[in-house]
Amino acid sequence: MLVDNGVHGDSRVQKVARSAAEAGWAVTLLGRSPHGGAERWQLGPAEVRLLPMPDPLARRPHEFRRAWLRWPLAYPPSGIAAHRAQWVKAWQTDIRQREAELTLAARGGLAGRLLERRRRRLRVERSAAHLLRRWVSLRYWMLTRARRGRRLRSPWDRLYTWFWSTVQGGRAWRRLEPGLWDYELAFGPVVDELAPDLIHAHDFRMIGVGARAKVRAAVAGREVKLVWDAHEFLPGVQPWQDNARWLPAHRAHEREFVPYADAAITVSPTLAEMLRREHGLAELPAVLLNAPDVPAPGAAAPDGEAAPAGDGTGDAEPAPELRARCGLGPEVPLLVYSGVAAAKRGLGTMIEALPQLAGVHVALVVNKPDGPYVQQLRSRAAALGVAERLHVLPYVPHRQVVPFLAGADAGVIPIQHWPNHEIALITKFFEYSHARLPLVVSDVRTMAETVRSTGQGEVFRAEEVDDYVRAVRAVLADPARYRAAYDRPGLLAAWTWQAQAEVLDAVYRRLLAEPAAPVAPAEPPAASPRPAMEAAAR
Repeated sequence: MLVDNGVHGDSRVQKVARSAAEAGWAVTLLGRSPHGGAERWQLGPAEVRLLPMPDPLARRPHEFRRAWLRWPLAYPPSGIAAHRAQWVKAWQTDIRQREAELTLAARGGLAGRLLERRRRRLRVERSAAHLLRRWVSLRYWMLTRARRGRRLRSPWDRLYTWFWSTVQGGRAWRRLEPGLWDYELAFGPVVDELAPDLIHAHDFRMIGVGARAKVRAAVAGREVKLVWDAHEFLPGVQPWQDNARWLPAHRAHEREFVPYADAAITVSPTLAEMLRREHGLAELPAVLLNAPDVPAPGAAAPDGEAAPAGDGTGDAEPAPELRARCGLGPEVPLLVYSGVAAAKRGLGTMIEALPQLAGVHVALVVNKPDGPYVQQLRSRAAALGVAERLHVLPYVPHRQVVPFLAGADAGVIPIQHWPNHEIALITKFFEYSHARLPLVVSDVRTMAETVRSTGQGEVFRAEEVDDYVRAVRAVLADPARYRAAYDRPGLLAAWTWQAQAEVLDAVYRRLLAEPAAPVAPAEPPAASPRPAMEAAAR
């Protein structure tokens, strides 16, 4: 099984690997180490390996060159600018320290020509340091301007992208995004060494790694099946990098290697139809909803899993309490958002509404509690006078998410209108549902239609604070009415990972045509770091 991240925090990847292993498949999950060093641990019966991945090809040739014509005095893009700026600051700090020591010496009785000589020397140094700092600042500013002008979004870059897309078609990613080769060079040799029978490639970056491994295996006389797991509709993704080449390059890469897949799976029926049209797939991708890993209602938890798993490795730990972490009693109205912290997720709407929601608190359970965007939200809450009602918390392990979120009065999904937001029920929707929370969701198509049909919450117009306030007040006024929707027979049972795991196992069985014997969960290592991914082999 292959994934382009460090596995930790990617609940879908963890659930796929673990459930496949528990169904009897020998699973090795290969992921990218975030720290540059190899890591290895157990995810239940699945083995996780994080690989170091140098990425020199991710940097463009122009990033190594100086802009001599436009910015002749700019520092070279080698890191020397930051070094020089810091060195000058250190020099000025040293001068101030010596001036302070000289002042104390004068108070202690030092006088005469020696004192004056030292003062003159420090004045000269202070002037020299000041001039040097201005010189360094000028050159640093020119370097920043040069970099800003090289962000690959100018008319020239759009022409460059159009030219190579026209000339090379589906192979154009080699010119536009050569950093995709870094994944192949890091993962490819390990996949070949494992010699899997089946490769499960998560999303658009790893489909190329899986396809090339399949071809190499065929040359060596081995048949390998390839499963492509499409998490998003790539044409509708907001580019992860602010340049004109990123999206055309990744679309070309995906188009080149998707035909090698023997089966495809994805996250929603709508996305399955879109993928079939986009790539001319012979069959509709199977659908694995991003449902939480909880027992179906009325079902007993497996032995050893009465409590949620500590970090996805199988260690049983009790879930923390949301209200306790926020320092709130049961009588305080509490709204929760769980997921990535980003502007397009609409978290700003929740903060702007707090002055109109007297006494209501907000908990943000996010991937980067100290990240720049979250700091902006904190600053805005402080400016509005509601900082004490905003609580920012880190993620908990995925098997603890549902009981953790259950401490809130309502779950909020304020996402904005982006193509991929319109076409699927996202992970937090199912997590909130299993926590039996009334929902407050924006009017993105699929989620709004579902909430209106089930009656489990209220829908508001995305990015409209007043309409959001209306929806929150309605839910908090009569939460029992919305929670009653979860009593509908079969509703929550269809939204469990156990139901999705059966679909996954059926795909694997069809491709490999072998029965699977269940494997008992393996004992985790005594000290397990974090999770990662690779190829599902039998």
